[in-house]
Amino acid sequence: MDALDQISTTLALTMGLAWASGINLYATLFTLGYLATTGNINLPPDLQIVANPLVMAAAGVMYCIEFFADKTPGVDTGWDAIHTFIRIPAGAMLAAGAIGDLNPAVELAAAIMGGGLAAGSHLTKAGSRVLINTSPEPFSNWVASISEDLMVITGVWACINHPVFFLIALAVFIALMIWLLPRIWVGIKKVFGFIGNLFKNQNIPTGENPPH
Repeated sequence: MDALDQISTTLALTMGLAWASGINLYATLFTLGYLATTGNINLPPDLQIVANPLVMAAAGVMYCIEFFADKTPGVDTGWDAIHTFIRIPAGAMLAAGAIGDLNPAVELAAAIMGGGLAAGSHLTKAGSRVLINTSPEPFSNWVASISEDLMVITGVWACINHPVFFLIALAVFIALMIWLLPRIWVGIKKVFGFIGNLFKNQNIPTGENPPH
């Protein structure tokens, strides 16, 4: 493997794990551990722990819990809110671990970039779920959740086996994320503004006209 291939492979693994962690951390960990256990990837020393059976079992159990929580309207948003404090640091740690035994400055730079990318993919996922939850039927949640699961599993596999193609797809995702996030934020403000108005109207005493 020449230097350019090594750089693209390392960059794809670093950014791929961070991106996937922001969407579904447990699917990322289990997929990575499975690929390592079956000999499809040689993990850097700092990431070899994910192939430990105990770690894979824990990731598998948490993925099963998330599989159902993520498909229940309302519960998925609460689950995403809690995992803001889990997915982003984990994405930074996985990105730093994927670098391998390089100097601390490179590992810190990878952690910063990985944490930022994990935050972006997490906010895109969580914000879009808030908007999807305004739909009265549950099918859109199921479609979104299953699509995210497949995207994460495929993405982890692609960043290992086809790093150049993955990096191109990731660049497209980042561009789309930059375009989407401001629009998602506007939509979220409208949703919570509507909910706030509902509670405000319920608190108006009976017999009194609402203020104009």
